[in-house]
Amino acid sequence: MAAARISHPSSAAAGFEDYSLYSNLSDDELLQLAIERSLTDMQLNATPQTACHHDNKPNASNTNRNQLPVSSPPNPPASQTGAHYSSPNPPMEKPPDPKTFDGTVSRFMTGSGKRMVAYYKADGSLVHIGPEPEKEEEPLFRAIREGDGSRVKALVMCPGTNLMLPSKPGWLAVHQAAWFGQDTCLKMLLSAQPGMINKRTSQGETPLLVAVSRGQLGCVQVLLEDGADLEIPNYDKETPLYKACERNSAATVAALLNHGAAVNTQCIQGWTALQEATVHNNVEICEMLLKAGAKHNLRNMYGIGPLFTAAQNGQLAALRFLIRHGADINTQAADGATALYEAAKNGHQDIVEMLLSQNADANKPGKTGMLPLHIAAQRGSNTIISMLIPVTSKARVRRTGISPLHLAAERNRDDTLEMLIEAGFDVNAQLSEERSRLYEDRRTTPLFFSVINNNVEAVSMLLAAGADPNLDMFKPLMVAARMGCIQTVKLLVEHNADINASIPTHPTTFPAVYMFSMKYLPMFKYLLDNGGHSLSCFDCVYGSQPHPPIKTKRSESNDYSTQILPETVLKTGVQFCEMISIPSISRWAGPIIDILLDYVGHVTLCSKLIEHLDSYSGWSNIKEKSALPRPLLQLCRLQILQLVGRQQLKRLPLPGSLLRFLHHNEAALEDS
Repeated sequence: MAAARISHPSSAAAGFEDYSLYSNLSDDELLQLAIERSLTDMQLNATPQTACHHDNKPNASNTNRNQLPVSSPPNPPASQTGAHYSSPNPPMEKPPDPKTFDGTVSRFMTGSGKRMVAYYKADGSLVHIGPEPEKEEEPLFRAIREGDGSRVKALVMCPGTNLMLPSKPGWLAVHQAAWFGQDTCLKMLLSAQPGMINKRTSQGETPLLVAVSRGQLGCVQVLLEDGADLEIPNYDKETPLYKACERNSAATVAALLNHGAAVNTQCIQGWTALQEATVHNNVEICEMLLKAGAKHNLRNMYGIGPLFTAAQNGQLAALRFLIRHGADINTQAADGATALYEAAKNGHQDIVEMLLSQNADANKPGKTGMLPLHIAAQRGSNTIISMLIPVTSKARVRRTGISPLHLAAERNRDDTLEMLIEAGFDVNAQLSEERSRLYEDRRTTPLFFSVINNNVEAVSMLLAAGADPNLDMFKPLMVAARMGCIQTVKLLVEHNADINASIPTHPTTFPAVYMFSMKYLPMFKYLLDNGGHSLSCFDCVYGSQPHPPIKTKRSESNDYSTQILPETVLKTGVQFCEMISIPSISRWAGPIIDILLDYVGHVTLCSKLIEHLDSYSGWSNIKEKSALPRPLLQLCRLQILQLVGRQQLKRLPLPGSLLRFLHHNEAALEDS
């Protein structure tokens, strides 16, 4: 029966297609159909004025023999009963010879995992597509794989059989036997051709190495009895003994050691068999290796020895065994890390406990200067931290230039932070200059880390423990204001954060925190209510004179001062009228000036502020509000606040309405 084909619906159809007709097609046939349709579309696009007609009769020359016959759908329409190619140039029946084909050969895999191959001409047209032909397995290699001893024996005895001929680069029959664990076949091959015993594959593997890697103990025994070389490594310099340890096979290790395998040979990365055995926590193998002369102080290319590897991988039994045999518990890797540091980093509690019980040094820093306590705090391993705190010197911590509190705050480890505070670590510890330079904002305190992480709970915890909010060059209060976190702002102000601080790298004539709070008016007002200077916002060297054009530049670094800052030749810093003229802030100029006027007496607006108020008719009342003289009620309020002070004012037995007025709650006073 001819292979089924689905012809295209005619152009007269309404564009609908019965997809149930395809339900019996395989993945390969559907793929073939898609390619044919693609070719048809290309043909139609190239010659739109020409219509190609095909009859519905099967054509033997056009039938693709690579496709399996499929059953037709029940009662197919007349137009679907014949099998034909919808493309005028169907693919070839037989695949071209890849050696002589002049074009492109493309290999791919279908959704069902079947390997396919397609041949294309130089112009991109398809020549042939079909399943990728499988290479026929040579009889000898097939017989070995199937364990057919009689067949192998017959082929070996055949004069035409060349046992030194590989089935693929470097892969001989002896490797095939070792791979599949056919020890009987292996004996036959070695009897017929003893010279194969140490031949290497394309990866440098001898039959012995192949057998060990595959865990074929019977083949290992055969090869050892026939005198296979135990020391020939693969191209990664891994010996059979190393691969036996990697496979965690004590029996294979014992067999190799009984035949005199060298125990201290290192692979290309410097690993020994003992170090590989510790990875698998196999004390039995470790004991055999040490009895055979293995050294526990050899290190790999990273300066790591077996004990370090055991600690790193959390292998307690191997670690205990190595310690009992005299391994150095304070050994350091090439980067200075100790076994204790590595165990703390990876959260191996039992390893840390074991090392500390053997008096491992918890105050030995690596090249980064950090101690095991630092890395445990960073990872939030509280049980390990509780073990390290009693044996860690606070003086040694200070010399590292970074406190565990910094790392706990940076990673939002609140429980760890609380544990360290209770243990007496200094909440005002500052990063060393070298470490501070790693951050663009030059942060130094744990408080800064918590504020920038918007971690209100950690901020509260640090402030309650006595953290000073004014130690950093760029104040945590500015960070909180920039992030719009009013809760953190209030916490910092309540703990005496300096509202009127400036930024040394970006000097201003007004409190720098205003730059970040002006667009958030409730926060801006809160800062003014709690001692923020307002009079300096109206200081201007130009006064009523025209202001020079403001040149702006964009900061290359993403600092917190602002992304656009005006340049000025004045050494006093950026003025408020210049800052408020930045496009992102100028739209708020009216409400900002309106709030500021509630906190000053007689002031004169400079020409730039007047210009902003004149830019919007709705701000005319603000301009009238600034006119001199200011209301007596306003001047009295300012005088009372100046004489009494804001903090003392809260303690005075004054009527509530008066207190609200003094705190700039105008609506409450009008209501009363």
